Amino acid sequence: MKVIKYPQQKDWDSLVQRPHLDVTKLNDTVKKILDDIKSNGDKAVYQYEKKFDGVDLDSLIVSDEEIKEAETLVSNELRDSLVIAHENILKFHQSQLFKGEKIVTSKGVSCWQKSIPIQKVGLYIPGGTAPLFSTVLMLATPAKIAGCEDIILCTPPDKSGKVNPAILVAAKIAGVNKIYKAGGVQAIGAMAYGTETVPKVYKIFGPGNQYVMAAKQQVSLHEVAIDMPAGPSEVCVIADQNCNVEFVAADLLSQAEHGIDSQVILICTDENTLYNIEKKVDSQLQRLPRKNIAQKTLDNSKFVLVHDTNEAIELSNKYAPEHLIISTDDYESLAEKVINAGSVFLGKYACESAGDYASGTNHTLPTHQYALAYNGVNLDSYNRKVTFQHLSKDGVRSIGKAVVCMAENEQLEAHANAMRLRIKDINSSN
Repeated sequence: MKVIKYPQQKDWDSLVQRPHLDVTKLNDTVKKILDDIKSNGDKAVYQYEKKFDGVDLDSLIVSDEEIKEAETLVSNELRDSLVIAHENILKFHQSQLFKGEKIVTSKGVSCWQKSIPIQKVGLYIPGGTAPLFSTVLMLATPAKIAGCEDIILCTPPDKSGKVNPAILVAAKIAGVNKIYKAGGVQAIGAMAYGTETVPKVYKIFGPGNQYVMAAKQQVSLHEVAIDMPAGPSEVCVIADQNCNVEFVAADLLSQAEHGIDSQVILICTDENTLYNIEKKVDSQLQRLPRKNIAQKTLDNSKFVLVHDTNEAIELSNKYAPEHLIISTDDYESLAEKVINAGSVFLGKYACESAGDYASGTNHTLPTHQYALAYNGVNLDSYNRKVTFQHLSKDGVRSIGKAVVCMAENEQLEAHANAMRLRIKDINSSN
């Protein structure tokens, strides 16, 4: 960890930078794979599964038999945990249901919005070093609430051609329609373009490494919508002299173990506390199974000493973290000052792990400073708001002249004429 004491605001831009790969080379690699998937469909997917996941597949489809087998391989304790998490995610996202209201804007003019689900959505679930079965619940549950007709899931198989059983059980609990064995860029391409086996979707959701994120951004230019631009995971913890240093160290490490391109930031108002947290991080790190991954993440990470919590929240807003943990005495007042963050955890008992798994909020969040302009996945992510309007004769009388005047002044005569004809028709019938 790099310790930075009392940085001046002019240096904050460098503080909030994230680690990243050479995207030029990355984007070229991704484009070649996507072009191959677009041209050759299933054949290309099979080839890349062999190349990247080291598996010769007979079929891309996860069969009903495989799902039944998975249910026997998952412990009752894990299944019960998945059910509890699903129920909380369900409750929280059901509270976001949209209720449109018809508004009379002028006499004879009615306007309203209708929320319509996206018919076909694709969910990408990473396998890799940590199969994210929790993300299945986070993505599929709101899709089901929204009423999406087809919920397609792609996830990489292991070298024996099997999908992690917890992913399959979570998919069944959350209501996924179809599951396919495909990972990485090839999965994104398959859902974006459609293949002989994998259907084309209208919007793709889900986290992934920088290659997956690059693939999502590339296909979003012409083929399909995506949930958000994002990158490797990250956390910012704000701590004061009264924080629980064991908890804070654990929170930093829980993020650091995600991957070597993740990042953790500590912003602390007390120097002794900062160094105590650093010691706890070192001692807890030694006990982690994913110690090597977490250590590399910590090499990209920063411990920043600031004067007070007001300066801390200002720096956090500049950083715009995916996850923000406020472990201070004044967390309630600081919460009111949060402007840029994906998800916020308040007080010493609200660890990021709660939101990652079972509190009910969604853990698919904007990273890499995209929280400046994007929010995390929610129920609205699976819907489109379509506007409607109805004009009666009174409506034409109310706004007709204004429409004609504005259209004429924008030199759009056809627009003006469309309303002018209606005005003439109404006047002639009187």
